Amino acid sequence: MLIVSGEIVVEEGAVDKVRDALRTMEDETRKEPGCLSYVFSLDINAPTVMRIFERWESMDALKAHLKTPHMATFGAAVGKIQPKSVAIKAYEIAKEVSLPR
Repeated sequence: MLIVSGEIVVEEGAVDKVRDALRTMEDETRKEPGCLSYVFSLDINAPTVMRIFERWESMDALKAHLKTPHMATFGAAVGKIQPKSVAIKAYEIAKEVSLPR
């Protein structure tokens, strides 16, 4: 399994300019083979920080996702708002375990 976690920092008000692109990206990506979860969120204490969290069955599924038309459209939309920073990393996970109690 792969986990993708990221942070996109934008100017104040910029999130509203890409809100529709975020919705479309979530909706279309969740339909993709190998996508276990895909979500954008806003930091409660920093509304200019968008976070992304993804879970994928395999690297092949993630690679296919990166080549989709909706990924290209999303990338163009985010590029237009000129983010201050973008930090997205993928992590290979050996297994999933329950949290200790």
